[in-house]
Amino acid sequence: METLLKYVQDEFVAKKELPAFDAGDTITVYYEIREGEKVRTQFFKGVVIQIKGTGLSKTFTIRKMSGTVGVERIFPINLPAIQKIEVNKRGKVRRSRIYYFRELTGKKARIKDRQE
Repeated sequence: METLLKYVQDEFVAKKELPAFDAGDTITVYYEIREGEKVRTQFFKGVVIQIKGTGLSKTFTIRKMSGTVGVERIFPINLPAIQKIEVNKRGKVRRSRIYYFRELTGKKARIKDRQE
């Protein structure tokens, strides 16, 4: 069953060329929003909290602060509405899922830059 699923994903689902990013990176995701007949592009800029799954069923969670309220959004990696992803800043974290980042505020919520 898994081989059939993998075959269908490889053959029929369109793959996108996206930049490599990890947890702790600050990225901007540009995606389309359809409102009736209108189509507009909106962006979501924040820190990657986690990357989950494998292959084409991979998802990633981004967290940003909107005023004093934290907003998280989960994007599938092969979402047709995603136009592009920009990596703004590479972050140095020691875990692949940084759930502790949700409780941090102020200067504690900073992530060090990764030197490459």
